[in-house]
Amino acid sequence: MKKFCVTLTSAKNDADKATVAFVVANAAAASEQETVMFLSVEAVRLCQQGYADDIAEEGFAPLKDLIANFVKAGGKVWVCSPCFKRRKLDEAKLIPGATIVGGAKLVEFLSQGAPCVSY
Repeated sequence: MKKFCVTLTSAKNDADKATVAFVVANAAAASEQETVMFLSVEAVRLCQQGYADDIAEEGFAPLKDLIANFVKAGGKVWVCSPCFKRRKLDEAKLIPGATIVGGAKLVEFLSQGAPCVSY
């Protein structure tokens, strides 16, 4: 199976970027790519249940729906461990499909030839 990666560093601080990143990730997952969304910096907040509920950019589906559809399509949400810890987020509130990972996991995935786009 082909692989595809999207990295995202924004959340409510740039809702447009966060939304478009998940639109692209959904397109990749729908085209039968093994797709990873890597959340780092502020984007790690998106892994918390309820955080994305009020993010809706004009012309796009609400972000909470884009995230849910991505996971339903088999997409993986990887959350940068140091970024998560720095923001003192709650592991018990992880959204379905989210896994806290270190940078080595991303490097391993990319080293298998996965193209990556960043937002």
